[in-house]
Amino acid sequence: MIEFFLAKRIHLTFTFAAILCAAGCEVGPNYTPPNLPAPPAFAEATTRPTSRPADPQLAAEPTPDELKRWWETFNDPELNHLIDAATTSNLGLQTADQRILQERALLGIATAGFFPTVNATGAYTHSRRSNHLGGGGGSTTTGGGGGSGLESDLWQAGFDASWEIDIFGGIRRGIESAKATYEATVDDRQAVLITLLGDVATDYVQLRGLQRQVAITQENILTQNQTLSLIRSQNRAGLVADLDVTQQEAQVLTTEATLPELEAQIHQSIHQISILLGLPPAALQQELETPGPIPQGPWHVPPGLPSELLRRRPDVREAERQIASASAQIGVATAELYPQFSLTGTFGFESSQFHQLFNVYSRYFSIGPSVTWPVFNAGSIQYNIDVQNTLERQAFINYESTVLTSLQETEDALIAYAKEQDRRTELEEAVKADQRVVEMTQDLYKNGLDTFLDVLTAQNTLLAGEQSLTLSQELVSSDLVALYKALGGGWEVPQ
Repeated sequence: MIEFFLAKRIHLTFTFAAILCAAGCEVGPNYTPPNLPAPPAFAEATTRPTSRPADPQLAAEPTPDELKRWWETFNDPELNHLIDAATTSNLGLQTADQRILQERALLGIATAGFFPTVNATGAYTHSRRSNHLGGGGGSTTTGGGGGSGLESDLWQAGFDASWEIDIFGGIRRGIESAKATYEATVDDRQAVLITLLGDVATDYVQLRGLQRQVAITQENILTQNQTLSLIRSQNRAGLVADLDVTQQEAQVLTTEATLPELEAQIHQSIHQISILLGLPPAALQQELETPGPIPQGPWHVPPGLPSELLRRRPDVREAERQIASASAQIGVATAELYPQFSLTGTFGFESSQFHQLFNVYSRYFSIGPSVTWPVFNAGSIQYNIDVQNTLERQAFINYESTVLTSLQETEDALIAYAKEQDRRTELEEAVKADQRVVEMTQDLYKNGLDTFLDVLTAQNTLLAGEQSLTLSQELVSSDLVALYKALGGGWEVPQ
């Protein structure tokens, strides 16, 4: 009967505490997501290249679904392979995964504070009193349930529990903050992923551009050597001066001197891609050293609406979650101004004889509430509330800055991609004209109607034009990658 009343009392006590906790208010501000006005459309969305590409596949605009795996619009199997490998083995992405697990565990710790804690206890004590305390008569007989011996045993076993009743919501605000921080970490992982995808694609485009520059340089060296052979033959026949031979030899050597730097940059690009894949620097040397074309993407990418961009970009979502976390921390700090109520209880058995430990007469228990209320702390709690308020305002300012940066990056990427395509078209026409000039000056020189200096000038102009065209082709693809990054592309890659 006693155990029944004890259990009933504990049950009623904890039920009453749960009702108080549930009915309690949550101090601090209730979070409202920021609602910054977004432009109705991107100003540069209507800016497009003046001429469409001849390839109809490149002229087709990607659909929103294709933006999720935007790298596939380049139609480059090697690029697809590298990006898929990077999403599983990049060390930075693995670190972001571990941060998610860390914040998930911290959320679990915060949530556990809402519930009671129960500890099992057990102890055994053998003690001996001093002879001078009396009552023992010099006897050393072990006590057995209250005897007069100097030595005694004490066996104890039981449970103790404590529960902080969250009447003013400090614990709940802590859980709210931890959850928002966890969600921000998930968005940060997505931001890391998008940056990784862009870095792999940009480095790959640069690699293919460098390989194309090497090929152009080698083609020019071959052409210049053929011209050198012709001039040497004419020199032996007395038709041209030694100066022409020397000038052409210098031209060949100057062109050949550009190869070592280009080859070093190729190796460095391969090293960088390998590191992004979590591999040793030279791991992809054999796989990537074979030249390939510079990947080309679609002619135009629809950016959608700015409001969609703000919902899609993980850095914007992360900044918003940071505001939510900071707002909840104000409630955590404010709750310190109010009393903290707790329930503590103990139930167990104790006896001087082990075989009597779990006897009904060996039980003991205690249960009761407690309250603590800060009376004087020199204003430290209020100062902490002020700190949390400033942190929330800082988080909001950071959110505004992130939004503006995302809009700027998109506008910049749109105009850069469109105008670089126009520049590439003009350079293509310029290279065709340079090739005709080289052919014309060579014919005039062979017929004695022009000097060899004009031939050298035409060759140098053609080489510079071809290199500029290659850099422009590389930059067009790099600008497209930057546009995909600005749009938050790649946000639904399987995790």
